[in-house]
Amino acid sequence: MSALPQQQASREVILVTGADLAEQAVALLSGYELVFAGKAPDEEQLVALARQHQPVAIIVRYGRITARVIEASARLRVISKHGTGIDTIDSEAAKQRGIAVKAATGANAAAVAEHSWALILACAKAVPQLDRRMHEGHWDKATHKSLELRGRTLGLVGLGAIGARTAAVGVALGMRVIAHDPFAASAPSGIELLPLAEVIAQSDVLSLHCPLTKDNANMLGAATLATMRPGAIVVNTARGGLIDEAALADALRSGAVRAAGLDSFQSEPVQPGHPFTGIDNVILSPHIGGVTSDAYVGMGVAAARNVLAVLG
Repeated sequence: MSALPQQQASREVILVTGADLAEQAVALLSGYELVFAGKAPDEEQLVALARQHQPVAIIVRYGRITARVIEASARLRVISKHGTGIDTIDSEAAKQRGIAVKAATGANAAAVAEHSWALILACAKAVPQLDRRMHEGHWDKATHKSLELRGRTLGLVGLGAIGARTAAVGVALGMRVIAHDPFAASAPSGIELLPLAEVIAQSDVLSLHCPLTKDNANMLGAATLATMRPGAIVVNTARGGLIDEAALADALRSGAVRAAGLDSFQSEPVQPGHPFTGIDNVILSPHIGGVTSDAYVGMGVAAARNVLAVLG
């Protein structure tokens, strides 16, 4: 009777920085003990859990994996993101320890691309504003003009799995599609690769689909926003740090930017009183572009497989 508990206790640990993981991913990791950190773990909680359980892997859902978290487990071999963006992981600290950092590349591409288009269309057609006005008893048919996208220019920053899907819809809608991606040697048919400054300046709709790095932080600031076409739309389903939020708020208030659809922010969760919450022509969602039932399974399975690929 004592052999089974002894065997269970000796299993290597995987720390999940969240409260749950798709059952398909849990099944893949059945040979390991999973320790869940809860819905919103902070650094101190993650350090304590890493010290206590000495995980060989961390699957990152929420929270930041700092150098302190990494150093807390002498057995750590791989950090696997439950998603595509690894900017919440101190990759340099991991590299110094020889710890692999992996992302679930493409696992939520369809979900995020669809959400990007939900925001683009909502901005172009003013869907939330018209809905609110209707509920208030107004009928704005005589005064409202939506933006027709056919023939306009869609600019993309990033042409990976998400950007390419977003681009394909733009082509299907009859838009001119331009993109900047320093890692793309070529582009799919119907998409023109251009320098970043030209993509920003020529876009009627600018959609961001790139990782956040120290080199592109605040890529859209006062200076670059000033180069955009009058009445352009800005959509960000990537990382909030790509945009200087104060500069974008000014451009939205002045009407220089027609509308913005934002799913990610410099600091999350967004706090009450944030400037965006008082601006009518910005559409906000709480970083849920990749949150669908299918993507939840896909990201969990990809994260689990990335762990297994390293641990063997």
